[in-house]
Amino acid sequence: MYKQIIRPVLFRFSPERAHNMTLKILRSLRKVPICANLAKLMFRVKTPSLKKEVFGIEFPNPVGLAAGIDKNGETYNELSWFGFSFIEIGSLTPEPQPGNPRPRLFRLPQDRALINRMGINNNGINYAIGHIMKDKPKVILCASIAKNSSSASDGDIISDYKKAFSRMYDFVDMLTVNVSCPNVEGLRNLQDVSYLSDVIDPLLDLRICYDTYKPLLVKVSPDIPREELDEILNYCMMSGVDGIVAGNTTTSREGLSTNPARVAKIGKGGMSGAPLFERSLELVKYIHDHTSGRLPIIGVGGIMGPEQARLMLDAGASLIEICTGFIYEGPSA
Repeated sequence: MYKQIIRPVLFRFSPERAHNMTLKILRSLRKVPICANLAKLMFRVKTPSLKKEVFGIEFPNPVGLAAGIDKNGETYNELSWFGFSFIEIGSLTPEPQPGNPRPRLFRLPQDRALINRMGINNNGINYAIGHIMKDKPKVILCASIAKNSSSASDGDIISDYKKAFSRMYDFVDMLTVNVSCPNVEGLRNLQDVSYLSDVIDPLLDLRICYDTYKPLLVKVSPDIPREELDEILNYCMMSGVDGIVAGNTTTSREGLSTNPARVAKIGKGGMSGAPLFERSLELVKYIHDHTSGRLPIIGVGGIMGPEQARLMLDAGASLIEICTGFIYEGPSA
C-alpha cells in the first residue's frame, strides 16, 4: 500500500513539505488509538533472538531510525509504532536555527537517494526537552547534538556542545555528537582529532557529574580519510567514548543513474540512500577491524532492506539505523 498509494501521493509534494506533512499526520493519528494499535500489530516484530545488549542497554531488535526524520523530538513515540527499537532525534542545537534557504532537500528517485543541505534546521534543545517532558518516550531515545551554525570560535563551539549535552542528558538514553554534517560551515573540521578532543573531553568530564551513566557516541563521515579516522578511533578507545555512528551523508556523486545535469543543478549537499551503501559498509568493516570489535558501531547509510541490514551487521555493526530507506521503502522494509 505504501509504494502503490501513499508514496506516489507524497512524492507529488516537495520533499520537505511531504516530510512535514507525514509527521503531522502521524501525530494526528495518535488521537485515534486503533491506528496506533493497527500499526504496531502490522510492523512490530517481537523475536527474542533479535534482542541485543549494547552500551549496557537492552534493545528489542538492532534496528533504529536515524537522525534527520524527527528533527525536533516531536514524533518519536509515533515512529516507534513501526518496529524501531530506538529513535535518534535531531540533530539539535543549543539555540533554534532556521537552517539553509529553501529548496534544500531533493529526491533522486531513479537512485533511491536524497540530497540535502538542510543546515541542521531545528527548534533548539529546549523545545525538544519541553516535548519529552510532556510525552514520555516509550522507546529508547538517542539525541544527536551539534553546534549552532553561528558559532565559529573554538570557545563558542565547545560551549555549544557542553550546553547541548548538559541540557539533554537527563531526557534521553544516549547521545551522539555530530561532527560530520557537510551542510554546516566548519562542522566537519571538528573531525580532526585535536579539535574533536577539545569538544569531547569536556563532555566526558561533565558525564562524571551525573548519577546515571549515558552512552556517548561520535558520528563520523563516510568521506573521512582513513588516516584521520584512525586517529579518531584511537582517541575514542582511549578516552571513554562508547561507540561510533558510521556514517553520515556523503558529498560524493559517484555511481548515480540520475541525469548528471540534474544532479549538477541541485548543487551542494549531502547525499543519502542506496548509492551510499557500499561506502558505509566499507566504513563499518574498517572501523570493526581497526578496533578489533572493541568499539560498538551503529551502521547507517544506504540500508534499504533486510539483506543490506544483514550485511551491515555481519560487517561488525552492533546496531543499524535507516532513514532514506524508510522514505523510499516504507514501514514494511
